[in-house]
Amino acid sequence: MAYYWPHLYLLFFIVILWVLEKCFPKAMERAEENLLIIVISSIMAVSFGQVIARYGFNTGWDAALEFNTVAFSWLILLGMSYGIKTGIHLGVDIVINAVPKPIAKALSLFGAFAAIMYGLILLDATWLSMLGIDARGGAIEYWTKMFKIGIGTEELRYPVFMQEMFDLRPRVQRWLVLIILPISLAMLSYRSLQAFIDIARGKRDMLISGHEAQDLVNANKDSLKD
Repeated sequence: MAYYWPHLYLLFFIVILWVLEKCFPKAMERAEENLLIIVISSIMAVSFGQVIARYGFNTGWDAALEFNTVAFSWLILLGMSYGIKTGIHLGVDIVINAVPKPIAKALSLFGAFAAIMYGLILLDATWLSMLGIDARGGAIEYWTKMFKIGIGTEELRYPVFMQEMFDLRPRVQRWLVLIILPISLAMLSYRSLQAFIDIARGKRDMLISGHEAQDLVNANKDSLKD
């Protein structure tokens, strides 16, 4: 049973997320967007500060590169599910637009289903053994190993006052940095399931944004006339 406690926590997280989005849709949408903005802003702030410190004062933050690497990975992983939710992932829709609507809908449903399976397999591939496929491992297993081992990151360290106040080891635990991996994959499957349901109900046409560039051109074609 101990093996499944991360799975139960993730399921609980998704249920809580679903309830909050049902009760406070606007607030949750802003919260998700603000989180992405904070991550992007932190990358820019650290990069800019590092340039000023290095070229202006011949100093710098030793952990700046690792921080930006971690923050950028968080941005990508969080952006996967956000892109599914908002339909901003770019894709090729020439086939979908060339076939009749029932077939196009079936293809879109298949795409959403594939995204669900992609997230679940990367999250934990052990369940594939029920289908006769010899597979194991995934984000949950990897994160659990890091949690048990408790090793730290290369350069990221807690502030001295936190080390003294909470009796922490100097380096930030790697499992804290990697916790976004199972969470983001669970959210990817969850958002893909939402998209699958919306496509099935006719509330959404497809998983991707196939004509984003053309839409931008059409929206701004009259802006230079004046």
